[in-house]
Amino acid sequence: MSLLTNVMDHSLDDGYAEAAARHGTEGRRGLPRTLRGRLVVAAGLVLVAGIVTIGAVEARISAPTLAKEREKLIDRIETGNSNADDLQKSVDRLRKEVGDRQRQALEKHGGDKGELVALLSGATEVKGPGVKLVVDDAKQADEGGGGPRESSNFSDTGRVRDRDMQRVVNGLWESGAEAVSINGQRLTALSAIRAAGDAILVDNKPLAPPYTVLAVGDGRRLSTAFQDSADGQYLHVLHENYGIRTSISAEDEVLLPAAPSLIVRTAEPIAGGPGKGGTDTGKGTS
Repeated sequence: MSLLTNVMDHSLDDGYAEAAARHGTEGRRGLPRTLRGRLVVAAGLVLVAGIVTIGAVEARISAPTLAKEREKLIDRIETGNSNADDLQKSVDRLRKEVGDRQRQALEKHGGDKGELVALLSGATEVKGPGVKLVVDDAKQADEGGGGPRESSNFSDTGRVRDRDMQRVVNGLWESGAEAVSINGQRLTALSAIRAAGDAILVDNKPLAPPYTVLAVGDGRRLSTAFQDSADGQYLHVLHENYGIRTSISAEDEVLLPAAPSLIVRTAEPIAGGPGKGGTDTGKGTS
């Protein structure tokens, strides 16, 4: 019992008790004891409090001004965006008007070959039998599935690339397609299929998967010829090895729009001239 009583009475070791007492004494020694020292400390505290108060007041005063400037900046941005949208609509309207007039002139002055020239240049919409080919990324493309394809710039993760669509389109042309479009974007002899990061651009317009390719021609014959071609086999390899999804079907009727922008590069008069029974035709259109 004496041991338990000793432990209860001296729960803190004597050495710890002495150290705690000494620390308290030193802490008290650090405080200023004179009136002058206490006044200096008080003055410092008052100065700090004053600085904090002044900062808070200035922040409160400047807050409405900053809010107004922010609102003005937002209004300027919204106004600029609205003006840009209006200008873009105006450009699109004028571009469509110019394209319509070019197509009308081509049909009017193209003579016997006017319809063929309009078709080859993409100046008019085309409707008729053909094929519908859909090419899409692999299901696990975002997670890196589908297997890698080596490239000079990146490792493919089951995504459709611009070079894939180039081969698809070239294969359709070679198989006998008369007109081709991708996601409603009509292709012409001067169309370019390029890439910007993971996006595929057709004539500088970005397209999103799935990529629906429409081609006018003899549907069954065109479908068979394409699948038997080297480019059709290439597409089959993409499906088997990398999970890229594809489907092709013959259609009784497909509708391809006219090219969005038709630019006449050069024009040469036919022998005899317009006034002598001849007509003018444009060459190098896009």
